Parts: sequence; structure tokens; C-alpha cells
Amino acid sequence: MPQIIDGKAISDAIKEELKIKVEKLNKDGIKICLAVIQVGSDPASSVYVGNKKKACAYIGIDSLAYELPEETTQDELLKLIDELNAKADVNGILVQLPLPDHINEDAVIHAIDPAKDVDGFHPQSVGKLCIGQPGFVSCTPAGIIQLLKRSGITIEGKECVVIGRSNIVGKPMALLLLRENGTVTVTHSKTQNLKEVAKRADILIVAIGKPKMITREYVKEGAVVIDVGIHRNENNKLCGDVDYNDVATICSAITPVPGGVGPMTIAMLMYNCVEAGISR
Repeated sequence: MPQIIDGKAISDAIKEELKIKVEKLNKDGIKICLAVIQVGSDPASSVYVGNKKKACAYIGIDSLAYELPEETTQDELLKLIDELNAKADVNGILVQLPLPDHINEDAVIHAIDPAKDVDGFHPQSVGKLCIGQPGFVSCTPAGIIQLLKRSGITIEGKECVVIGRSNIVGKPMALLLLRENGTVTVTHSKTQNLKEVAKRADILIVAIGKPKMITREYVKEGAVVIDVGIHRNENNKLCGDVDYNDVATICSAITPVPGGVGPMTIAMLMYNCVEAGISR
């Protein structure tokens, strides 16, 4: 049986560490505040926003919630972001994605002060990651690095294959693996011989957005498999991009869905918020 990488347990440990750090900061007179903006009432977004508020409350940081109607204009949203950028007592700004079609996501991401970009999406944050400077890192890839390290899995010198090249997961994931001295290949929808490339991986990270696409045919025996995907199957049960039952028979370690990568995203968001408070 493979090692089951328990994202819930690891995220809980990170939040406990942050809770202690925040208590000390509060005693030193440093308060931390995250502003969360949601436009519209997408049910999945509402769940994510609720979980972020709970995490803030748990580790002891303040949160401001801005729940805006679907018809909010881009100018109105940008004006709110400008106001939050100017607030000295707001350390982090998070705009829940996706946004309604009439709002340009890039314009919104660009508008956030890079010093408050706790999602790690601003071009300045991405640029710092590219050249190895400290800065905010996109939460899901940062969480995956923590999953690997805290599970005793060595990245240095390993063949790492990332399936998916999104700005949110695939690209920053590749950069973080390089930072940890992994040998990295990024694959995508145009990659030829994907099975052969994926089978080279000692560490396979799957963020392709297709339920149960990755079967044992894509996986080298003894590989570590990290599944970023989350979907509802035909029985309305959660599943990932990886066919868990099939792949678990040959890999050495694997993340479940749910309970793997998902909890880490919010834990690393909290980490970024605390760092924003410390560095202000």
C-alpha cells in the first residue's frame, strides 16, 4: 500500500504553527487583517470564502468580507481595491476567482498592491519567483511543496513532471520544484507521448482538469503522485484528475481527493497573510 499523504493533518499542523506566531505578534502590537472580496454568489466560491474566514478566525487574524452583487462593475471593484490598498490596517487582499464575465481578471490582479498580494498572482510576485527572490507564492503550489517536505519526500535530484501549465498551478509549481533542485518537465494538452513523459517521473504532479484521466499507464512504479484536481463524478462524489484506485496499486505515495492538496491551499494563504503582516 502506498503512503497516503494527509493534507488535512499537514495543513492543521501549519495552522497551529501560525496560531502561535500570531499570538506572539499580537502581544507585540502587530495585528494582521485579510480583506476578502467576492463578486456574485457562485456556490463553490461561497464555500471557499467561508473556509478562508474560518481559517482567519482560527489562527487569530482579522478578516473583512466584501460580498458584492453579480452586477458590480469593473470600475467599482477596482475602486474598492484602491481603497483597500491605501488602508494601513489591511495586510492582504484576496479577490475570489472566477469573476463574472464582464470583469477582466488580469486588470483586477494587476490592481492589487504587490505587498498585499497574498494569492501570489500579481506579475511582480510571479517575477520574483522566476528569479528566485523572496515574495508571495501561489498558495496551491506552495502547499504541494510543504506536502512533499513534511511527508519526508526528497525533491532534490528527482525527475519531476507537472501535467498542466496554468498560471495558478502548473507554471509556479515548476518554478518551485526547480528552486528545490528538482529536474522539471512541464507537459500540457499539446505534449506528444504524454504517457511516456509522465512515466519518467519520480514525482508526478497532476493539474490537468480532467476527472480520473491519469491511470497507472501514466505512472512509473514507485512514483509519488500529487493530484490537484477536484471534480464531482457521476455519483456526485468528489474525485481528482488521477484514477486513485488504479494508481494507488503501483505508486509509493499519493494524495487523496478530498483531503490531499485542497486543505493546503488555505493553510498557505494563511501563511502568506502572516508574512504580509510581519513584513509591512
